[in-house]
Amino acid sequence: MNDARSAPARLGGLDLFRGLTVACMVIVNTPGSWDHVWWPLDHAEWHGFTPTDLVFPAFLCAMGVALGLSFPRKVDGKLWGRVARRTLLLILIGWAWQMLARPGLADFRVFGVLPRLGLCYGLAATLAILTARKHADGRAHLGAAAIGIASLVLLIGYWALLAFVPAPGYAAGDLSPAGNLAGYIDRITVTTHHMYRFGTDAAGNIVYDPEGLLSTLPALVNVLLGMLAALLWKAAPERATLRILIAGIALAALGYALSFAFPLNKKLWTSSFALLTSGLSGITFAACIVAARSAAVRTMLWPLDVLGMNAILGYLLSLLLSLAAMRSGFQAWAWEGLAALLPGNLLLASFLFALGMLLVVLALLIPLHRRGIHLRL
Repeated sequence: MNDARSAPARLGGLDLFRGLTVACMVIVNTPGSWDHVWWPLDHAEWHGFTPTDLVFPAFLCAMGVALGLSFPRKVDGKLWGRVARRTLLLILIGWAWQMLARPGLADFRVFGVLPRLGLCYGLAATLAILTARKHADGRAHLGAAAIGIASLVLLIGYWALLAFVPAPGYAAGDLSPAGNLAGYIDRITVTTHHMYRFGTDAAGNIVYDPEGLLSTLPALVNVLLGMLAALLWKAAPERATLRILIAGIALAALGYALSFAFPLNKKLWTSSFALLTSGLSGITFAACIVAARSAAVRTMLWPLDVLGMNAILGYLLSLLLSLAAMRSGFQAWAWEGLAALLPGNLLLASFLFALGMLLVVLALLIPLHRRGIHLRL
């Protein structure tokens, strides 16, 4: 952990944006009962889109913004070591969580949210460093053109793979849970014993993983486009908000238009989904930048600052608290109490439990935040 007072100045809007995504992560991941969840707080079953489907992509975009703001910088062995360490730590923490949640190697899940964060960070940072331009000051500056081209190649390449390369036994372009190429690659690389246990087809067979290997490539685009948003902000801070907003609207519109040919699907992370969520993330980020300029609004949104400046720790705390509540019987006890209190509105009761979990996470982070202590991987 590092003291925040020694850290470089940060864009306030980024902390609000990141804090908002963490708050949403906690709420959608910790309902009182999974049988009673408002539709906006649940993922689309397969094709389609809900507000919850934006949460993880937005966090990836926030990661990209933070990475972009770290440039220009000197490229040396120390930087490469930091990238490798952060990538491995995110993956290892994700694996440690898997072992804690479901001990044993027989059905150990290889993929997951934290491993995907690690892979996307490592790939994005590597691309940024390798394509950066070295200026006279000896520091490397991000290459916007290279990042943009890489994003385009990833989006088109992923679409082409899913549209024209068939999984054995299925037709090309089959985007069903069992028939898509991404799921097939996961099944042959890690086997179904080590995939998401709820990634099933109609017959109950495990056939896909929402954080699988191939679908990590389009998820990387969310990080890369976040880096471009950072470049817009650094190039002209006074005009950046409007530019990010316009770019966000354009990307969201393009993603929606493409969805008629390549459906929106978070579990496959289709190219249209990557574009739509990057665009919506850009719009949300622009709103957070505007909010951060007002001292009064910033004070009102201080809890988001707390979450945003300790994002990974906040997310990990929510996982640990949820697991502890479930294993101790507290969640069942609390849910019974809320359900009895609100028998006619179980959806609200379930939401209130999640809101309570968020408040507990916040209460644990506030003392650290006030002491300037924030987790830095």
